[in-house]
Amino acid sequence: MDVATAIRTRRTHKQYGADAVDPATLEELLDLARYAPNHKLTQPWRFRVLGPEAVARLKEIGGEKETAKLARAPTLVLATAVMTGDALQDEEDLLATGCAVYAVLLVAHERGLASYWRTPGILRTPEGRAAVGLRDDERVVSLIHLGPRISVPPEKHRDATPVEWLP
Repeated sequence: MDVATAIRTRRTHKQYGADAVDPATLEELLDLARYAPNHKLTQPWRFRVLGPEAVARLKEIGGEKETAKLARAPTLVLATAVMTGDALQDEEDLLATGCAVYAVLLVAHERGLASYWRTPGILRTPEGRAAVGLRDDERVVSLIHLGPRISVPPEKHRDATPVEWLP
């Protein structure tokens, strides 16, 4: 699959098959994230593959609604950006981490996997952060849901990209 096709056909999935993504494939997806553009090669992203105990801690804290959402996908990967305290560097590093997450989503799609970029509120609470071992200098970017694709969500209408051509 070429890059343009991957971009046009990637979808957000909320239903998955039961099998977890195998560790070798997961390692490959996460390794490719390091090629995301990042100013000064800071590589600010951090990925945590959540095991059953970490997911159980989040479910306990999150209640019934969050439990249902966390149970959707068999593989959950937390993506964070390390913040330096310098406003400009932090902005650039946050955006770079977003690019790294998108790279993971595109490669997952190319490999036939379903994915979903979530930013659950539970990970913005002290209890949720502690449940997954986040440091004070880390900002949550995404909880990536991954798993076998069992359907293809329909394409949603997207407006044309606003472009202004300056003289």
